[in-house]
Amino acid sequence: MKEEDTAQSALSSKHKWADEQTLVSALREGDEGAFGFLLDTYHGPLLRLAMAHVPSRAVAEEVVQETWQGVLESLPRFEGRSSLKTWMFRILTNRAKTRGQRERRYESLDSGDGQSDGDGEGWREPDRFIQAGSLAGHWSSLPSMWDEETPERLLLSKESRALIQQAISALPPVQRQVITLRDIDELDAKEVCNILEVTETNQRVLLHRARSRVRKIIEQQLEEKRPTG
Repeated sequence: MKEEDTAQSALSSKHKWADEQTLVSALREGDEGAFGFLLDTYHGPLLRLAMAHVPSRAVAEEVVQETWQGVLESLPRFEGRSSLKTWMFRILTNRAKTRGQRERRYESLDSGDGQSDGDGEGWREPDRFIQAGSLAGHWSSLPSMWDEETPERLLLSKESRALIQQAISALPPVQRQVITLRDIDELDAKEVCNILEVTETNQRVLLHRARSRVRKIIEQQLEEKRPTG
């Protein structure tokens, strides 16, 4: 019963703060329940994005804590010109960029990553991605080893999740940020462009490159695990 009560409480809290204006007003009034909801909903996604900017989880945790402090301090100045979620992610991105540069690990967009006209790595296999329609950019075929095990079963296994995370971690920083926001946190393209301050074209190029690289890494690792003989 306790688990059911907890789930019901979480659902009730989600419904209570579904209206963003109500949530923002409660946060400005210092409502602990509102902040708890915000923390439960966005701490994980903020941490994932921070880890795409900085070299270690420990540093990412610090960036997230600084972000929460910044959110609370800046709430009186929040004007609602973007969603609360986008606004918070922008605060984190700005802090993570600064921290990443301080750690001398962050590679900015000025490095050329994402500024390509589409001839770079990740665009060499356009047939492997759907090119038009609502599913544009998604894989059109599965890696060879996946034919032996359904994608659903693969994604549910601890080993496969570790492979995917390892592949994403190996990406250049900006590609890692884009694929984290789009494919893990399921933000739409417009939100990602606003958060990372990139154009729609650059966002699309970065996402294609990231997905292609992740696929290649996974295929290589799965091929190595294929039984021989």
